Amino acid sequence: MTEDDAAVEIRSARKEYPSAAGPVRALDDVSLTIRKGEFFTLLGPSGCGKTTLLRLIAGFETPDAGRILLEGRDITDDPPNRRPVNTVFQSYALFPHLSVARNIAFGLEMLGRPAAETRARVAQILRLVRMEEMADRRPDQLSGGQQQRVALARALAPAPRVLLLDEPLSALDLKLRKEMQRELKRLQHETGITFVFVTHDQEEALTMSDRVGVMRGGRLQQVGPPREIYARPVNRFVADFIGETNFLEGVARGGAVHLPAGAALPAPGGAPAEGKRITLTVRPEQLRLAAPGAGRLEATVAEIVYFGPAAHCHMKLDDGTPIVARLEEGRMPEPGARVGLDFAPGALQALED
Repeated sequence: MTEDDAAVEIRSARKEYPSAAGPVRALDDVSLTIRKGEFFTLLGPSGCGKTTLLRLIAGFETPDAGRILLEGRDITDDPPNRRPVNTVFQSYALFPHLSVARNIAFGLEMLGRPAAETRARVAQILRLVRMEEMADRRPDQLSGGQQQRVALARALAPAPRVLLLDEPLSALDLKLRKEMQRELKRLQHETGITFVFVTHDQEEALTMSDRVGVMRGGRLQQVGPPREIYARPVNRFVADFIGETNFLEGVARGGAVHLPAGAALPAPGGAPAEGKRITLTVRPEQLRLAAPGAGRLEATVAEIVYFGPAAHCHMKLDDGTPIVARLEEGRMPEPGARVGLDFAPGALQALED
């Protein structure tokens, strides 16, 4: 990717906050490039640094070290009002005494846009978010999802180069949150604006994003497309945080990984050093049930948990290690039954800690 393709560049950003126990490093030498026109998600647990990084881009915080660039221009020391970015927060912060149309127009009026231009832009944005019929209503006359659309419309109205979204769907119920996920992706596609989305919800990240940056302890753990992050996690944290997975601990001997339960599994990626401790991972949907003695592993079924058209078969290996398989169809084994487990070539992965 060339510099002309970059919307946002974070170069070696570091940020600390004081505390009674000493400085807390929220960001630790973070470097990242977000492309123009992409939907990029910062994903991680609370306290991982994702919102701090978003605030650095917005200008609400200044890094202790490092630089922030927007389309090649260094904006590290620019105040928020001099950055062509807008932010949508968890709380929509709509003006309760203003109509939907006036809420959307507010930012344009503060920028000194002509009245005719403002009216035309508000009408355009109302069509974009499908709120034309709500133009004269006040925020307290709207549902949560409608208020969210107004907050998005207000942020989109000035046509920012980058739109920052700080967990904007967290207050919505599950069904509405899924609807808004599709709406956000549609809006990003239709406007072509670069979206930088912050969430702790892995499903949101996998559903909407062109690329995802997984964060932990102020550092980026992995950056890539959702499918790559899910299918090829670089370490145990990413594998555990993104979706469900199984971990199998073993020791390398003779080019294989020997598990405490007695099985020997092929070592992914070539023969590891003799005696090295290895963590293997395999996703539940990659496991297949087999007759006892016919699979690579042997397990005892503990319980079957149904969810719609599929089920999770919870089992234990002979040493007590838990393991889960996702079953889509067919006859389900009974609790207490002995089963074999198999998986396709390439399903097993070796992870770093």
